[in-house]
Amino acid sequence: MKYFVYVLKSHVDGRFYKGMTNDIKRRIYEHNIGKHKSTRPYKPWELVYQESFDSRIEARSREKYLK
Repeated sequence: MKYFVYVLKSHVDGRFYKGMTNDIKRRIYEHNIGKHKSTRPYKPWELVYQESFDSRIEARSREKYLK
């Protein structure tokens, strides 16, 4: 299974959101429909960066570094 670290940019105010997932399309969709309380006020979101990793541990480490 692949894991992804991603960066989204808000079209509302230009802020960035960094996250991790194993299904990037689903996760971006969830952010854009307002499923997540922390990102809901700033939707819509645009994917501006992504990296893939073979392990969750590697992806989590990279996500923490970016945050």
